Amino acid sequence: MPPDIEKTFKMAPGVNPIFPAEDAFEIDVATPDGRTLPLRSAELKAVIERRAGYAVTLRFSERSLYDCRPVSLFGNATARGLEDELAMPIDRRRFRANLYANWAEDRSYREDELVGRTLQIGERLRLAVLERDPRCKMITIDPETGQMEPRVLLHVAKAHDGMAGVYAAVLVEGVVGQGDPIHLI
Repeated sequence: MPPDIEKTFKMAPGVNPIFPAEDAFEIDVATPDGRTLPLRSAELKAVIERRAGYAVTLRFSERSLYDCRPVSLFGNATARGLEDELAMPIDRRRFRANLYANWAEDRSYREDELVGRTLQIGERLRLAVLERDPRCKMITIDPETGQMEPRVLLHVAKAHDGMAGVYAAVLVEGVVGQGDPIHLI
């Protein structure tokens, strides 16, 4: 978190110039061969290059890097629904969401009904749900094994117009914790 989180809450969304120090972003990566390496290590870079078959550059940014919108929201019930529809296990991480929600209604694709609405998560965070999330080839990749399963994208394309989850924009910044309530406002 930024060093003075209360100061950031007084700023307009998206203009927060206060970022954590670079060392706050230290992370270790578990490699397929069972080793755990620091993200910034030359050894991890070499593992990635060896598996990719070409040179890579690892880039650090303290600002978020995202596809289209700053927040993606995905319902856990949607992952379970896709499991049933495809008759295969679906790891929700395939969908690379910022937030995974357990809806009170606990039904697949509940998040689709929130487009055009505003959510409050926890004490402060407010999100404007802008649009359904059009899915790409990334959801075919198993996050645990790296194996591709094209049926996932084909099914989402045919059965759900290529959409799964929603994109949102931050209206009021806030800190969110696991289990924080989600309210429609």
